Amino acid sequence: MFNGVRGGVWPMKKTLTILGFLMAFPAGAALADDDCFVPMANWQPLDIVAQLANENGWVVRRIKIDDGCYEIDGRDAEGREIEVTIHPATLQVIEFEVEDDDDDDD
Repeated sequence: MFNGVRGGVWPMKKTLTILGFLMAFPAGAALADDDCFVPMANWQPLDIVAQLANENGWVVRRIKIDDGCYEIDGRDAEGREIEVTIHPATLQVIEFEVEDDDDDDD
């Protein structure tokens, strides 16, 4: 029996409210995360990640692991500072950031 609920049965209104909330919750919200959840046995080797960067014209300053993903810090072909998040198994680019070089010290 549930405490505080009439007769130990969930009232229909509460059940519908919970179901409505679950249906309204975006299914992709958990997938929109920048975290990578891949067993290490499925990761591509680091030298393949470096090769991917080279093929894209990126000059690599460092490759690190952040939130379970590969993260490349470096410069793109135009010389802009970049930070690229790479899926460790598929090598898909998850996020590509161009660092802002504007100095607002005026």
